[in-house]
Amino acid sequence: MIYNFGAGPCILPQEVFKQASQAVLEFNGTGLSILEISHRTPEFEAVVEETVRLIKELLNVPEGYSVILLQGGASLQFSMVPMNLLGEGQTAAYLDTGVWASKALKEAKIFGNVNVVASSKDQNYTYIPKDIVIPKDSAYFHFTSNNTIYGTELFEVPKTNVPVVCDMSSDILSRVINVSEFDLIYAGAQKNMGPAGVTVAIVKNDILGKVDRKIPSMLDYKVQIDGESMYNTPPVFAIYVSMLNLRWLKSKGGVAEIEKENISKSEALYKEIDRNPLFKGTCRVEDRSRMNICFVMENPELEKPFLKFAEDRDIIGIKGHRSVGGFRASIYNGLPITSVHVLIDAMQDFAEKHR
Repeated sequence: MIYNFGAGPCILPQEVFKQASQAVLEFNGTGLSILEISHRTPEFEAVVEETVRLIKELLNVPEGYSVILLQGGASLQFSMVPMNLLGEGQTAAYLDTGVWASKALKEAKIFGNVNVVASSKDQNYTYIPKDIVIPKDSAYFHFTSNNTIYGTELFEVPKTNVPVVCDMSSDILSRVINVSEFDLIYAGAQKNMGPAGVTVAIVKNDILGKVDRKIPSMLDYKVQIDGESMYNTPPVFAIYVSMLNLRWLKSKGGVAEIEKENISKSEALYKEIDRNPLFKGTCRVEDRSRMNICFVMENPELEKPFLKFAEDRDIIGIKGHRSVGGFRASIYNGLPITSVHVLIDAMQDFAEKHR
């Protein structure tokens, strides 16, 4: 058995893989593969409708919001957000907490002024800035809720009266959120929702239509909403697998129940990191991510031997990003707690061999 701690595209439940593989052979009694079925058939329109309905149900999306399924990943949203929300002469507020946050603000500068209200770059993004002041005249405030590379997570939305935009790619559906605190949430699916290829956007309808620039149709939220996620050919298979995964999440009791599991998984692994004399965490304790657990060796010379030790036990995907080094264990929704205990056992056994 392989224990996959990869940062993404990531592990999904085995039952989802089995259902999806069957649909590749034949989908829903149509005699066709899900890979070849027309997106305009009633059968696939039902898939899109159920996927959107499940997202709304699982996240308790209030009235006045639209849920759309897009392409281009969260990286395209870095441009799409300011294109739709940042008017001429306006300034957007951005929180810089890592690589993806800094890439988002870089793209926003193409369309208008950007005010970096706080940054943790001074300490290699190992903490979340506190006491953030967001100017009241900002067009919107943008932040990244979970920083996959550095292993920090922001659990509370900073207080502000301006529209709030959040890149929630790596922790959406992993914990309970209050959607009404946000005006726009976007997320690539490939961490907790489904496979790579589809992006979800949850948009408060009344924030749209307030900029004067001409927006290409594919990049206009209103056009995508009016097209009900099918303005053009959608990523059919990615949406279908996402639907299956959302069904799985609902069957487990929804987001509140998976949050309990995620807390248990992360607490167990952090406890071992803090206890084991060979390892140490890289982030401030209060800002540690539940999704991406980053840690290093007290003795860097032992990092390659431990990586090999883990791989020999079929533990893969734990090598840290080059910006941080060391190790990163991504423990998204689909990863069972048994896998976490396999990694903990490996850390303990390795420590025994290197006293």
